[in-house]
Amino acid sequence: MARFKIDNEMIDSEQLPSFSLTIEDSHATSIYSDTDMQAEMVKVLRNNGRIPVFDLQDGLYERLTVEENIIFYQKWFGCKIPIPEILVLFELQTCAKTPLYKCAESEIRRVHFAKYYMSGSYPKVFREPIHGIDIKTTNTFITMIEKIKESSIPVLVLVSNMEHALLLGEVAYKLLETGIQQIEVDDGEEKAATDSSAPPMTTNLFKIPAKVDDKMILFDPPEIDYIESQDGKAMIVINDQSYAMDSTLGVMEKKLDIYGFYRCHRSYIVNLQKVREIITWSKNTYSLRIDNKSQSTIPLSRTKIQDIQEKFSL
Repeated sequence: MARFKIDNEMIDSEQLPSFSLTIEDSHATSIYSDTDMQAEMVKVLRNNGRIPVFDLQDGLYERLTVEENIIFYQKWFGCKIPIPEILVLFELQTCAKTPLYKCAESEIRRVHFAKYYMSGSYPKVFREPIHGIDIKTTNTFITMIEKIKESSIPVLVLVSNMEHALLLGEVAYKLLETGIQQIEVDDGEEKAATDSSAPPMTTNLFKIPAKVDDKMILFDPPEIDYIESQDGKAMIVINDQSYAMDSTLGVMEKKLDIYGFYRCHRSYIVNLQKVREIITWSKNTYSLRIDNKSQSTIPLSRTKIQDIQEKFSL
């Protein structure tokens, strides 16, 4: 079985902590970090092993049509996949004859995906692949990952967005100055959510406390978009602003159930009144689009899809 490994010998950087990570073939792993640490990670990958990283830096030929770009790179990389199959896989049939400079940004991104897909590189490493693109293009990327995994190629995705990390990686990690850790809910949170001996729900709770610097702010439940888990603590998110709470997701799940909040993922509780759309990606992968300023999307566990459809009477 082939595998891709990042270890201490590869990491020669003062900006990155020492860590070891192994990605087996046919698996997709995501690493969530800030942009500075992400940039340093890209340097490490390129300098140690000369691993190509997809980051939209390699240009395309703007004067050529979409199809001409695909034909050129198919020949360049010696790819055996037929051109029509590539166009269909990346949803490029309708713009195949259009010069690249006349294409929409999402169409150009899908041409970039096709180029990297045909490159034959091993492993496949992506940097911020779905940042700022539409649902159709995101779905295309997820479909491409599944095809790559079928070819027994390990996939690594580097992102600075927690939702993207959970959406794209079968296993997601957070890279911090202190090291790397898997993104998951600890046992204490799960126990708090399910332990029948826990205190009953507070029915008269109208304000949710959160910290901003040295101040305590009280929020009304209806104004909260969602709550996410970060380092074992719950963070309130309102219009892209995050506020720390002295609580866990498990505790907040019990307290907010009566206000229409729902544990849609092990790391997220969503205000169902703010859900605008249920997005179906490929291979039974789902997200919820929130009706806020940035139209945020948060992960929906595949085991929860039937439950949430029943809640919305779908």
